[in-house]
Amino acid sequence: MRTAVGWTGDAIEIIDQTLLPAEERIIRLSTVDEVVDAIQRLAVRGAPAIGVTGALGVLLAGDDDAEAERIASARPTAVNLRWAVERVLAASDRKAEALAILEEDVAACRAIGSYGRAELPEASKILTVCNTGRLATAGWGTALGVVYAKQEAGEPVEVFACETRPLLQGARLTAWELDDAGIPVTVLPDGAAPALLAGGQIDAVIVGADRIAANGDTANKIGTYALAIAARHHGVPFYVAAPRSTLDPATPHGAVIEIEERDGSEIRSIAGLEESTRVWNPAFDVTPASLITGLITDAGVLRAPFGPAIEGVLS
Repeated sequence: MRTAVGWTGDAIEIIDQTLLPAEERIIRLSTVDEVVDAIQRLAVRGAPAIGVTGALGVLLAGDDDAEAERIASARPTAVNLRWAVERVLAASDRKAEALAILEEDVAACRAIGSYGRAELPEASKILTVCNTGRLATAGWGTALGVVYAKQEAGEPVEVFACETRPLLQGARLTAWELDDAGIPVTVLPDGAAPALLAGGQIDAVIVGADRIAANGDTANKIGTYALAIAARHHGVPFYVAAPRSTLDPATPHGAVIEIEERDGSEIRSIAGLEESTRVWNPAFDVTPASLITGLITDAGVLRAPFGPAIEGVLS
């Protein structure tokens, strides 16, 4: 499988994830307008992947920092995007910095997978939400990076993937990606996850993150909070897997994270609703740190109290 994001020397190449699983198409992004459009319509998605895309997009903006700011503002919740853009803007050699961010994400995915595998040696049945694998990063993934590490080590592993509203990233992307990798995967409606947990069929829940506040509160795809509550009730460990670039010490807690709300047409089109039907379509929710067993990062597994642990790996 191709990586989600690549650099050709004068353009960004991405897999257009809006077309999967029906069609695997590579598209070229050679202007800032194309980069912003790809990020906003989720042709490229996943916090690490859009961070890498944003970093490379700065190269297309040239010396126009206002254009770079357009990229940084394309999606508000994932901290990786602005972090990557601002890091490249501050560098004396912007091309080298952007390519370094890409390579660092590949290495971070490997480290997350290794730490997660060591943390959960007996966990073979993993529940997840959204897509956190090769399509969401420049490497092999965050939460799914743990799954790939288990597969690489020859350990038994299978995944239960919530379909993930509003755009069915779990059903469309996670299932396609894992099937391509030869890993058993079962898709379930988002609302079925608590019943699956109640049945004792899950060893661990592992999800990704778009922003982790200084106290450990975590913003991730809508439905994650419900998984965390159900996992706690049924005594199943709940882990968040993310690189250090997703840790945001400038955000004190989850209540101040800006939650992206997407157009209601995304829901209306799936359900066949009239245009006049009111829709609330948040793309993310916030899981309190108190419900999180551990943060699997590229610097190791962080445990509560998360504030000092996060400060420690970022210092």
